[in-house]
Amino acid sequence: MRIAVYPGSFDPVTNGHLDVIRRAAQVFDQVIVAIAKSSAKEPMFSIAERLEMLRTVLRELPNVRVGAYHGLTVRYAREQGARALIRGLRAVSDFEYEFTMALTNKKLAPEIETVFLMTEAKHSFISSGSVKEVARYGGCVEDMVPVEVGRILRDKFRMRGEG
Repeated sequence: MRIAVYPGSFDPVTNGHLDVIRRAAQVFDQVIVAIAKSSAKEPMFSIAERLEMLRTVLRELPNVRVGAYHGLTVRYAREQGARALIRGLRAVSDFEYEFTMALTNKKLAPEIETVFLMTEAKHSFISSGSVKEVARYGGCVEDMVPVEVGRILRDKFRMRGEG
């Protein structure tokens, strides 16, 4: 079975992420969308909220499951039996960072390949950070995130008294 891990913060999941996930699901037998628990970032959504969002928007993809991990991505990938890491690229500016990470991961786990998938051009400007900024000020995120995620964002900012 060809298993791949698509790691990220997914805070929140965007249409760009979904584009990469759908295409990875056509290439691999199983794709694990894995939320990285990072001490370097202060997320807007808890791990539980992000897992629920991902489960909701990925429910129609039978060969995709979600998980969360802490620590090295390649260690998690090994534990899951994965042979590949999926990385999405939006623009050339993403490549330098991703290339360095791919080389580091290859040094740590030579048996695990990194596969880069370009997001569709219509999603190339979307980032979780820009989505949160637009939503914070009441802007329309309709074309940037799934409908369910847009609703969750609006509710989150309402609860915080923003937007």
